[in-house]
Amino acid sequence: MTVPQGRRSSTFTRLLRHGFTDPSTAERLLDGEALAAVRADPVLLDALGRAADPDLALLGLVRLAEAQPDALARRELLDTLIAAKPLRDRLLGVLGASEALADHLARHPRDWQALVTYEAQDLHPGVEEFTRGLAGATDPVSLRVAYRRCLLSIAARDVCGTTDITQTAAELADLATATLRAAVALAAAAAPEDAALCRLAVIAMGKCGGHELNYVSDVDVIFVAEPAEPAEPAEPAGDDGGNGHGDGHGGGGEAEALRAATRLASHMMRICSETTVEGTIWPVDANLRPEGRNGPLVRTLSSHLAYYQRWAKTWEFQALLKARPVAGDLELGARYVATIAPLVWQAAERDNFVADVQKMRRRVIENIPAGEVDRELKLGPGGLRDVEFAVQLLQLVHGRADSSLRSGTTLDALAALARGGYVGRVDATQLDDAYRFLRSLEHRIQLFRLRRTHLVPEDDADRRRIGRSLGMRTEPLTDLDRAWRRHTSVVRRLHEKLFYRPLLDAVAQLAPGETRLSTGAARERLVALGYADPAAALRHLEALASGVSRKAAIQRTLLPVLLGWFADSADPDAGLLNFRKVSDALGKTPWYLRLLRDEGAAAENLARVLSAGRLAPDLLMRAPEAVALLGDPSGLRVRDRAPLEQEMLATVRRADGGEQAVRAARAVRRRELFRTTAADIVASYGTEDMPAVANQGALVDLTGAAVSDLTAATLAGTLRAVVQEGWGAELPTRFAIIGMGRFGGHELSYGSDADVLFVHAPREGADEQEAAKAASAVVAEMRRLLQLPSADPPLLIDADLRPEGKNGPVVRTLKSYEAYYRRWSLVWEAQALLRAEPVAGDVELGRGFIELIDPLRYPEGGPGPDAVREIRRLKARMESERMPRGADPTLHTKLGRGGLSDVEWTVQLMQMRHGWEVPALRTTRTRAGLAAAHAAGLLAAEDAEVLDEAWVLASRVRNAVMLVRGRAGDTFPSDGRELGAVGRYLGYGPGQVGAMLDDYRRVTRRARAVVDALFYDS
Repeated sequence: MTVPQGRRSSTFTRLLRHGFTDPSTAERLLDGEALAAVRADPVLLDALGRAADPDLALLGLVRLAEAQPDALARRELLDTLIAAKPLRDRLLGVLGASEALADHLARHPRDWQALVTYEAQDLHPGVEEFTRGLAGATDPVSLRVAYRRCLLSIAARDVCGTTDITQTAAELADLATATLRAAVALAAAAAPEDAALCRLAVIAMGKCGGHELNYVSDVDVIFVAEPAEPAEPAEPAGDDGGNGHGDGHGGGGEAEALRAATRLASHMMRICSETTVEGTIWPVDANLRPEGRNGPLVRTLSSHLAYYQRWAKTWEFQALLKARPVAGDLELGARYVATIAPLVWQAAERDNFVADVQKMRRRVIENIPAGEVDRELKLGPGGLRDVEFAVQLLQLVHGRADSSLRSGTTLDALAALARGGYVGRVDATQLDDAYRFLRSLEHRIQLFRLRRTHLVPEDDADRRRIGRSLGMRTEPLTDLDRAWRRHTSVVRRLHEKLFYRPLLDAVAQLAPGETRLSTGAARERLVALGYADPAAALRHLEALASGVSRKAAIQRTLLPVLLGWFADSADPDAGLLNFRKVSDALGKTPWYLRLLRDEGAAAENLARVLSAGRLAPDLLMRAPEAVALLGDPSGLRVRDRAPLEQEMLATVRRADGGEQAVRAARAVRRRELFRTTAADIVASYGTEDMPAVANQGALVDLTGAAVSDLTAATLAGTLRAVVQEGWGAELPTRFAIIGMGRFGGHELSYGSDADVLFVHAPREGADEQEAAKAASAVVAEMRRLLQLPSADPPLLIDADLRPEGKNGPVVRTLKSYEAYYRRWSLVWEAQALLRAEPVAGDVELGRGFIELIDPLRYPEGGPGPDAVREIRRLKARMESERMPRGADPTLHTKLGRGGLSDVEWTVQLMQMRHGWEVPALRTTRTRAGLAAAHAAGLLAAEDAEVLDEAWVLASRVRNAVMLVRGRAGDTFPSDGRELGAVGRYLGYGPGQVGAMLDDYRRVTRRARAVVDALFYDS
């Protein structure tokens, strides 16, 4: 048919105006024979324009018309379409939203009549009506056809807005229930002998159990069975002294009944899941059963009970929140739910309950492919699962005492939580809106091809169709993306807040008539979060959040999120207490709360620091204004030695007198120690702005260098203060400080003393006795000033590595060192000098000392056999004599098996043997020496890696102990909370203390094997 150009242009324009994106194809379809009887009717074009995808709706209508068996049937379809607006809206709505249902109608062209409706019959169907709709199904193929016909009617009401998302999800669950019942009936009809032997109940779980099913979703089930006839009572499965995971397949009648029930259940699953010429319905997933896919498919009620009483994990009780009997023997199913329910509502009393739930949520997010996380509606951050997890967590905590919270439907449970005051009303409304939108978006995505997906499409055409189906007609792409991001953001924010906000309402002054969390419920929630002293926690919250001041208002905004971060630590009580102390000290300072409110990272960083142990909070409490470092983008970047030393010297110059100067220098040291500990904690925990550091070796190096540089700068400042106070411009002798041990190796931990040697050289013309007296006075005054009682931590100077040890003079001239090392030095002193490095004082004198000792520590040809034996003897003696009584040698970080001493002595022996010929080995740093030894071919790559891993881990543990306890220690704490805090710092989650200790023993055991081979030649 030839269309005049003028008419073509007019039609073309009208089609564009009605939302068609391919008007040329649409013209051709409208001009075809299929729609000849109605093509001129303006009602048709208007109705097509209201569809989500007018092009798709028109194509589907043409296919449906062409598929009619004869001209009379086609005329009936088209006449009814034009005459009946309800049918027109429903049919074209479905055709414009679902390619899959258009395919179904093309295969079964008379099924459009399922959408004809009359007011008296336009009621929302339930299970019984769907059961009638499936009644004619006699095999899997006919069941699939009947299922799609029922699905067609649900989708029609959905896309037309006759039902909202909750009604649609409930209808889908009712259709699934009817389908499961039909499948059970088909399986029983195929094997009547099995059906006669057993009672089989099908328990719906997940979204089907919660009456909130998607268009396409696995239907999660659990099967429970009993013999058809009463039998002799059998022992509950799992109570037979075995592993407790028995399936109850014991005892004649019961075993036979279970085998029959298993065959019926397997057949029922195949009926629903297998692909036929009519496709599939949905997979039936029974993996939520006890022991998952490794457990028996069907169990008796007693076997289920025994498993849940002894072996079930927290997530299994969370899943059972939605358990609902749906098919088979409903009386048995009801008994199952009634029997298991008490265990569900005791789950919150389990150890690590909240941590277990949160850990499972984190694991779900971690398993999302990186390229999909931003499009994942269900599992991604701010997605559906965040709402569901938060609601379920609150149900399990408060549903113990409040039975009104025990709904398996997410939005019903959320409404009940709001009515009970467990969730703020505004929060509940916002979360309800976001959840409805995200579920609607998920439904529209799945409806198109009836495929199980939760990813927002990337294709513009797909998103345009979805946006229009949700009522966004002006700018569907832009409006859809904006709404999606907005609701996701709301969910993310409220997911963090939901569990904590009502705790504030419990202690804050609310408007008259507002419901709030009772004190008892608030305590329950705090206990579930891991707070050991909920009464004290409530007092802190009341002090922080009560009142009408601006300060209290800001605290009420901050605390819900802070409480979550505190609860994520090993000691939430300490975090909250420390936050109250800091707030009491700084609450009247205008910038403090503004910093926490407006700088996203500052609040989280502060929460991590305050709840990670004692050291960092103690440093902060002495100068709370240092909290400002946590909000500055560069505030947690540790400083190099040069600017630190420059600040120390400038501070000393401005001070009035030696004591005031050193007090000021120690205050700088305290601030920088806080900066270093805070950076370490934040990098170890990971925050939104700073993910956890994966390279633990780099973190150890950074921390060791930072503490060593700070110690060197403090000594330089103190030396300047002492000289300035006692001698004015300069001493009568040149003076240098040599770092030793871990200080010289740039490897200081938080609890390390400063191992040093003091060396001086009288100036030309100076009296040697006066010079020596001045040098000794300098050392004594430095030690005194650095240990004066103060709010700042002391810096202990240890000079015991000097010649003759404690019996020798504390400071010597360079010539005295030369004479001693030439005539009297022992092999251990040469070994100790491997880590000597000038750290403060006269640079030229320090360089002269290094030139003096190099031949001693790197002897040409290496140490002789006697010296090597002496080194090994000293090592063995140290291990036997210095190990504290009762200490576990497998967990002692310094002297224990594969610990710091093992690795360091092994590296140092290689340096003494080969440093004279391998320049790269002439380093004071352990890890650098290890790398140089590997590069020189002195040890295999695998051995170097094993030693490095053990040394880094032991160093991390030492730092963790100091951070957590506030005092140095070389072994893991015995207190459970402190041990848990060490684990969190090392990257282990709640409840993983055993894994941490096992990992430590494994790593150090492997290191010791390398040490035995390399150090002892065994």
